[in-house]
Amino acid sequence: MSPAPRSRGSRGDLSDDLAALARLAADVGPSLVPVGHRELLHSITETARRLFDAGACSIALLNETEDELQFVMASGAGEEAVRDMRIPANQGVAGWVVMSGQPIAIEDVTTDPRFASNVAESTGYVPKSILAMPLQTERRVLGVIELLDRRADSAHAGRDMELLGVFAGQAALAIESATIFRDLGRALLEALASAAGGDDLGAQLLEHAKRAPKPRSDLAEISALFQELARAGEPERALAVRVLRDVLAYVRDRDIE
Repeated sequence: MSPAPRSRGSRGDLSDDLAALARLAADVGPSLVPVGHRELLHSITETARRLFDAGACSIALLNETEDELQFVMASGAGEEAVRDMRIPANQGVAGWVVMSGQPIAIEDVTTDPRFASNVAESTGYVPKSILAMPLQTERRVLGVIELLDRRADSAHAGRDMELLGVFAGQAALAIESATIFRDLGRALLEALASAAGGDDLGAQLLEHAKRAPKPRSDLAEISALFQELARAGEPERALAVRVLRDVLAYVRDRDIE
């Protein structure tokens, strides 16, 4: 006789499962991004590398505490060694760009004290020139995109900064969207773990909003408001939808200007 299936009616069993799920979410949070996100970033770095006929192109992002840069994508020479590499946020050319929020073009890295030669040597590829642009939105600097050893006599010479800025803008939008998606998922799952003990999910979302770092705190509060709104009447929900649409329309118009 096969063993009886485990009962799912126990509140204790369900609470344990939810708590375990949320603990797991804290560990896998970075993977909670839209499907195709990494492919998009790879397409951006590879297209930029080919357009500039460069040796390599990479994207590094600030971590949550903004004290470290992680190279999340790279194309070209040394790409395998560069991906997932971490450096202090104030180190090297990438660190200078992120800290200053300014782009930079270095034609000979051996003459620039900001170049971290030890980091480059660890990847097996030491560039001669670097073009770097911050990845930023109106809200904050997210990271940096670097182009290594571009051909100075390419058809795009003289417009390098302008063109790299286009790629930086595309990457920043993709990264910010993925970050919001990831942080919302983590905020919901972490609040769900707290609610597993019998507390109200909305209350736990608000509590989570008080202690979580931004932007998860903002997203947790928004989720709590929506959770409360779900219990309201249809006229109230319709009003909230109209107000939200107006706010988003204002934000979109402002971003276009």
